[in-house]
Amino acid sequence: GDHAGRRADEMIDVFDLRAKAHTRTSKLSGGMKRRLLLARALLHEPLLVILDEPTAGVDIELRHDLWSYIRLLHEQGTTILLTTHYLEEAESLCEDIALISAGRIVARDTPDGLKRRFDATSLEQVYLQTVSTSLPAVMAAEEAER
Repeated sequence: GDHAGRRADEMIDVFDLRAKAHTRTSKLSGGMKRRLLLARALLHEPLLVILDEPTAGVDIELRHDLWSYIRLLHEQGTTILLTTHYLEEAESLCEDIALISAGRIVARDTPDGLKRRFDATSLEQVYLQTVSTSLPAVMAAEEAER
């Protein structure tokens, strides 16, 4: 209906797709395809959004647009599960962070809580500490399973 059309227009504008609105998907650049995929995924206003490495391989402009939109979604009450290798991104966007090493959660807390617990100034330092302490334990556990 009318709401769907307005929502589609909103997504076209949010992800800056207006200039390419009549371009076939196969002709879009990688960054524009990523914008289109995100617009389609968010079109129906889901309560839960799972974003797997949404900013990997995108330009700086799209990365900042995505960060702004993720913050807006969160303010509107949307739950967002974000996977990323960019720890500064996680620190900036996430309230709760689970650090994973070798398929296992090695630490979970707020960004500030993690830094306090590991006496670190960045999540990167926390991660390096958790990996260096958890890797031998993980390897021993895997060895014991064999």
